[in-house]
Amino acid sequence: MQQLRQLFSRHFGELPVSITPLAGAGSNRGYFRLAHSDGHTVIGVVGTSIDENNAFIYLSGHFRKRRLPVPEVLAVSDDHMRYLQEDLGTTSLFDALRGGREAGGRYNLSEQQLLIDTIRQLPNFQIRGARGLDWNYCYPQPEFNEENVLFDLNYFKYCFLKPSGLDFHEMKLEANFRLMVKDLLLEPTESFMYRDFQARNVMLNADGSPSFIDFQGGRKGPYYYDLASFLWQASARYPDKLRRKLIYEYYNSLKNFTEVPSKRHFVNRLALFVLFRTLQVLGAYGYRGYFERKQHFLDSIPPAIENLRRLLASDNFHYAYLGEVLRRLTELPQFAPVAEEPRSRADGYKTSDSNVYQAHTNDGPATFSKYDGKGPLVVRVYSFSYRKGIPEDESGNGGGYVFDCRSTHNPGRYEPYKLLTGLDEPVIRFLEDDGEILTFLSSVYRLADAHVERYLQRGFTSLMFSFGCTGGQHRSVYSAQHLAEHLHEKYGIEVHVHHREQDIHQIMQRL
Repeated sequence: MQQLRQLFSRHFGELPVSITPLAGAGSNRGYFRLAHSDGHTVIGVVGTSIDENNAFIYLSGHFRKRRLPVPEVLAVSDDHMRYLQEDLGTTSLFDALRGGREAGGRYNLSEQQLLIDTIRQLPNFQIRGARGLDWNYCYPQPEFNEENVLFDLNYFKYCFLKPSGLDFHEMKLEANFRLMVKDLLLEPTESFMYRDFQARNVMLNADGSPSFIDFQGGRKGPYYYDLASFLWQASARYPDKLRRKLIYEYYNSLKNFTEVPSKRHFVNRLALFVLFRTLQVLGAYGYRGYFERKQHFLDSIPPAIENLRRLLASDNFHYAYLGEVLRRLTELPQFAPVAEEPRSRADGYKTSDSNVYQAHTNDGPATFSKYDGKGPLVVRVYSFSYRKGIPEDESGNGGGYVFDCRSTHNPGRYEPYKLLTGLDEPVIRFLEDDGEILTFLSSVYRLADAHVERYLQRGFTSLMFSFGCTGGQHRSVYSAQHLAEHLHEKYGIEVHVHHREQDIHQIMQRL
């Protein structure tokens, strides 16, 4: 940590005001966010391998020369064990797609567009990024070859298959592995294989455009690999229809950079790499989960096994003994699909499934509201007097939440506050010292946060909250103003505040 601090000081001429560790996933590399005194930040990286660090440093410089969206390396320590790079922000594609994942793979239109924008950029990275690249800098090997493939297949065998307890004939399995190696390496290639192309390694800029990180493990290799890696990421749960759409977008984008094979040939080759990638990630999940006990990887095993079941059900599986072993593997008790237990009344509501957005087999394909993906969200917050009626919703959506503040202590009953409003300091002090309004709003905040987050995920455009009290002057004004400020500060969304009875209107612009 001290050496990162010194590197920052040497490059920027000042010490960082803060250093915040960032959560890692499968890597042993350390990542930190270092802040300048003016609030700007950079990312500090502490590696465990000079060669791996040098790979990233070289590739970043090369890709930036090709005008590809990657972070700039700003400073490198003398021993090349740590470096500073441009901070691309805090929102990854993985973060932005959370709603679709949590909805069981029902991605809304705005989420789908993020995926399309990302997949269209991939061929640019793979083909243009490969031009003029010195492959000798790639770590740990310059090219995807027989040694790579056998290593990954044996990784699956020793770190996942054997720990499962399944009995199998090693020589027969090895023969199928050798056949798969031959098939995977059948076509020569001159493209950059990212190798770890996944949603966690795509950062979203303010305009939603993608930038790319963690490419230090890349090498020369077939472009099918990255497409398989991205679309069959186990935890993403992309539905087949969406996968087909993204494959189509990728294929058409690839045409802009290189000559492409026929669609039939492309799809058949992709299926082979999907199988290989699935075995590879199961090996990684086995090692990181069973041996290192990292929960994220243990949680990823069931959806990866489900991917494997789907592959085995296809007509493109050509390895007889491997297919037999994998079918028996998916039938082991520890990998059997587990039905969700119904929630009890103590959980707050009763449903047959713990995920209320999960599709039922009889539902048919998911459909979306005509308002999905239209964004950005605008929230309107009103204060009003019940004597003059509840505010109308000008958006045409039929209104929203209406909260009655009349159960809380009313400062309007006391002479010093009669001519003041909930925006004035004496009234604010009265309400907060009393405390009832704070308890009331804490419940409102939880409800509003959940609703806003869901609307942001869905790409909805309008949400309304109204607070009423006797005169629309004290409690309702305080509550409306504080909810508006809370939502604007927390989510950076555009909020319109209307204190109707006071004829006060304010717009908090989108951040």
